[in-house]
Amino acid sequence: MSEEETKRTFQLQRIYARDISFEVPGAPDIFRKQINPHVNVQLNSEARRINEESDQYEVVLTLTITASEEETTVYLVEVKQAGIFSITGIEGDELERLLGSHCPQTLFPYARETVSDLVNRGSFPQLLLQPMNFEALYQEARRRRAEKQQEGGEQGVGGAH
Repeated sequence: MSEEETKRTFQLQRIYARDISFEVPGAPDIFRKQINPHVNVQLNSEARRINEESDQYEVVLTLTITASEEETTVYLVEVKQAGIFSITGIEGDELERLLGSHCPQTLFPYARETVSDLVNRGSFPQLLLQPMNFEALYQEARRRRAEKQQEGGEQGVGGAH
């Protein structure tokens, strides 16, 4: 093997906000009420190779936060925090783990800050999202995918759904 073949690199090239949305459907009436909303946080990440000739990957971490009281949505925040990562000499499960765990972990503080800022600018109390264990989330997603594939195989349906 040449030195170039064994060279392994992982570099962050860029972090950017891919999409940001903040909605207060009940404004201005919602501000006249005393509220203590329930906050629901949904998290998702996606990774894709930018092009076939490139060793660059785009990873997008999506946070969707819905604050509601009873049946009323108080506010809705969606942040898609993205990054471009150069990854060479790393393949298979190790590459999947980097893209599914390490890259989203790198993006999370930026998304967390954006969410906090948006909620505050909407004149609501500060929302600080708790740190997340992306390795545990990644392992859980892999386990669910494997179970789904196994169920599909037993039913005669191949592949992941």
